[in-house]
Amino acid sequence: MTAHTPIATKPMLQRARGLLNISVQQSSGGISRLKNLRQQGSYRTIFPRSSSGNVEAVIINTAGGVTGGDQFLTTAVAHTGAGLSITTQAAERIYRAPDIAKGSMKTKLSVHENAQMFWIPQETILFEGARLERRLDVDLHASAKFLMVEPLVFGREASGETLRSGSLDDRVSIKLDAQLLYLDRIKLDGDIDEQLGRTALANGARAVVNIVLVDPNAASFLDRVRAKLSPSAGASLLNDKTLVVRILAADSFALRTAILPILTLLTDDAVPKNWRL
Repeated sequence: MTAHTPIATKPMLQRARGLLNISVQQSSGGISRLKNLRQQGSYRTIFPRSSSGNVEAVIINTAGGVTGGDQFLTTAVAHTGAGLSITTQAAERIYRAPDIAKGSMKTKLSVHENAQMFWIPQETILFEGARLERRLDVDLHASAKFLMVEPLVFGREASGETLRSGSLDDRVSIKLDAQLLYLDRIKLDGDIDEQLGRTALANGARAVVNIVLVDPNAASFLDRVRAKLSPSAGASLLNDKTLVVRILAADSFALRTAILPILTLLTDDAVPKNWRL
């Protein structure tokens, strides 16, 4: 090799970046209105007309999915007395990472006094070789109402795909008046399909959803939610205003079939239209 011989270098791959900031406030007529909106990179938002008086936001990832090294950040605030419902246009797809770098998805939600927020994205689907670090941090006022629905699907078994390699580090933190109310973490690495097959983990299920309702009337929903659950699901109260539901299902279709009746109940039939498509 001479001094003039070029040294081969690994090409730098293009990474997707997405930034979304949304805030809503209550108008003088008691209707919720958009206060601020900033969208940057691969994140866009549309606002379908809502008959509930709340703002409905639909997040669109124009990159078409998430892979290693991509970074997405969402911040949403419901100011005093306002209502905001956030969902996604379609399932979020986490594709094979080209190297050890993880895709990053971070969400920060804040719900102020007497405000309401629904965080109800559609499924996140992990493909073979996916590497994802995801964080959801929620800060609630004591009088706020909050609903979280977070569905996860591991591969597309109907297409013969199983997750023999990959990484998922998923954490949800909910604080009420700055005090920790709910903390949940899923951390899987390596042969995810084998791990999901373990009886104490998922017993072969390939789809899961965590649902959390923080509402002064949460206790009144417990029996009605339990009546809609399959044997592979459970619901309980953390306290008199916090309802937690976890559902295991064979695949994404079975999971959505299980989620919709509960989502309809907990939102008082205010399920976003794209959830029904």
